[in-house]
Amino acid sequence: MKNSFKNLSFAELKAKRDELNRKYMELRFQVVIGHVENPLQKRTMRRQIARLNTMIRVQEIGQAKAALKEAVAAKA
Repeated sequence: MKNSFKNLSFAELKAKRDELNRKYMELRFQVVIGHVENPLQKRTMRRQIARLNTMIRVQEIGQAKAALKEAVAAKA
């Protein structure tokens, strides 16, 4: 599951993050109620969300660098 996000586009990464955030919130409520079979699932889901956030940020930085290079090239 760690490497399954590498080939997703920027929009797909954001959509997947939103979906996992919704599932994580539902899981948190289930943990409080006590209806969870695997409590470690909460930790793995939180880590998946963190991986997605990292990948989204890397792409944002890459896009910003590309835009900056284009701006410098247009000025010259």
